[in-house]
This record gives sequence, structure tokens and C-alpha cells, in this order.
Amino acid sequence: MKKKILVSRQYPKAGIRLLEKENFHLTMWEKQRPMTPVELIEQAKTHHALLCTLTDRIDKDFFNQCAHLEIISQFAVGYDNIDIIQATHLGIPVGFTPDAMSEATADIAFGLMIAVARKMFFLHKTIINGQWGYFNPTGNLGVEIKNKTLGIFGLGRIGVKMAQRCKNAYDMDIIYHNQTRNKAAEKLLDATYVEFDDLLAQSDVLSVHCALTPKTKEIFNGPGFIKMKPSAIFINTARGPIHQEKDLTQAILSGDIWGAGLDVTNPEPMQPDNPLLSMENVCILPHVGSGTMEARNQMSVLAAMNIIEFYKNGKVPHIVNPKVLGS
Repeated sequence: MKKKILVSRQYPKAGIRLLEKENFHLTMWEKQRPMTPVELIEQAKTHHALLCTLTDRIDKDFFNQCAHLEIISQFAVGYDNIDIIQATHLGIPVGFTPDAMSEATADIAFGLMIAVARKMFFLHKTIINGQWGYFNPTGNLGVEIKNKTLGIFGLGRIGVKMAQRCKNAYDMDIIYHNQTRNKAAEKLLDATYVEFDDLLAQSDVLSVHCALTPKTKEIFNGPGFIKMKPSAIFINTARGPIHQEKDLTQAILSGDIWGAGLDVTNPEPMQPDNPLLSMENVCILPHVGSGTMEARNQMSVLAAMNIIEFYKNGKVPHIVNPKVLGS
């Protein structure tokens, strides 16, 4: 019997072709909108496997009705949309796509840092609004980041690549905070491990690259922003709920920090009247960290290979809950 794979979005063809080559029966969601949670459940009920992404809600209610699934493969490096505990309890392996988007996301973090430092988004708007006037030697000044201190919260694959860019381009000193020390990265980057409060206090640019967990949810909040330098730039390209957005807004208005660059917001999507969008020291993108042809194609391939290898030899190359394969 052909295995039936539900494909929840129009993913890049690179991975879809691999699945087609293996003669799976694919059900593609063709509409120009995501499935609702009810639609996702109803579709998944008649399939053996699911290829999904971060905005698909794979929660306890989903598993209550789709406990029969044999594998879930996530088109993303994050997986906080999936109830991993319940999936593991049901013996369902969950695949993901680590490292495929590391270069692309590090580029976005690096670009946002420069854009915030020089108020690029705000100054672009002045042209659109017909406000490009005379030369003002003291108007709309940015800051330079050469020789400053970069703080990384989550020195993993993406954090290392961001740190390399900053060190090579601007000779920045690297400090970081992780759950566990990254000795290899310390040696590679001459990076220094610091406690979280020291990361807040010492960073000129603080860039977030951690996973969203109960421990990291809204860890960047009012009390934390107060501990940062008034000249500091906050960058988040990881997950929106890692920062408390109202507190971030207040911190910039109050001058507790200098500015922020966000590729992720809390909540998403951000409303167009959000006050952060009108601040001159803030640059915001609509969660496009992995948005290159190279990254998305590789993500598609990795997500497909998780399914293919599972059905061919019982292995999932990139798996969140490996113990289910050993049971």
C-alpha cells in the first residue's frame, strides 16, 4: 500500500520531487492560505504522515484525533508548535530541518544590526514621505559598531555564524550565555561565557539565537531591558515570544536601550499600527530569516528525507525525539 503523505503548504519542489520519486501518495494543500486547525486534523485523519511547518498547530487536540500518524516532518528548525511530549508518548517520530537556514538567518541578524545602527528603515521612509530635505550635520545620526561587544543568547549553529560575521567585519568582542558551555565556539571565536545578567549589562549588541522553551519564553522583559546599556541594540531572529513586546516598546521609548531589530514578533503577525514600526531606531521584518532560495530548498530536501529514510530503513536523519525509534 502506498503511504499517504499530507503536505500542509506549497513547499519548494526540491523536496516534493524526492517524495514523488519514491512513489508516495501526496495530498498537497493548494489554497493560498494555511489550513485551519480543524482542516488540518480532518485532512491528517486519512494520511500516514504529515509534512508541516511552524504555524501548523500540532497540539494535544490534534494528537487526540490523529494518533495513528507514523511520522511528522517539520519544515523548520524550530518545533514549539508541536506537542513533542504527546508525540513521544504516542511513539510518533518528529523530524525537523536543522542548519539548513543557519547562513540565511545569520545574514538577517547581521543585516538588522547594521540597519538599526544606521536607522535605515526609518530614513528610507523619510524619502517615501517626501521628507528628504537639506543636509543637517546633527540630524538622524546612527552609531558605529566596530570594536563593540556582541552578546549572543544561544551560541549554537546560527549564533556562531552571526558571531563570525561580527568578528570578521567589525572586530567585535564576543560574549555569550547558553544553558551549557560551547567550548568549541569559545575557541573558534575567542568567545567568553558570561552569566545572563552580565550578558545584559555588557552587550552593545545583544542577538538572540536560542530555542523557544518555557525557560526562554519572555526572558527578555522589562527588568532585563533596564539592566542593558542605554546604547544597546537588541536583535531577535529566533522566536517572537522570547521577548515581551510591550516591555521592549517601553524600553526603547524610555531610553533603557537604544533600538531593536526584529525578524520575529510577539505576537505574529504584527499589526500595522504597532508603535514599534514608527520608531526611528527600530527595524522589523516579517519572519523571513530562512527566506532564501538556497535555504528553503535545503529545508524542503531535509524534511522530505526524514520521511523517506523513515519508511526505507526506520531512521529519521534529523529527529527531535530519537527515543521513539529505539522503543
